[in-house]
Amino acid sequence: MQQLEVALNGEFVELNQLLKLAGACDSGGAGKRLVASGVVSVDGEVELRKTCKIRAGQVVSLGGVRINVVAPV
Repeated sequence: MQQLEVALNGEFVELNQLLKLAGACDSGGAGKRLVASGVVSVDGEVELRKTCKIRAGQVVSLGGVRINVVAPV
């Protein structure tokens, strides 16, 4: 499984934008489609809300990719 780490620029990032930032998709729109298809998990639970707020400490999984969200530096 590929491990990625994304540092937030603020308090949270929307899920579809996080997928874009991590390079899991090319655009926010593509991220929304991935979330809607049911293949994205947040902290081990399938997440269908495209713009749910992801905060530091949460883990987003998509296929063979695990994205660890960390606080801003």
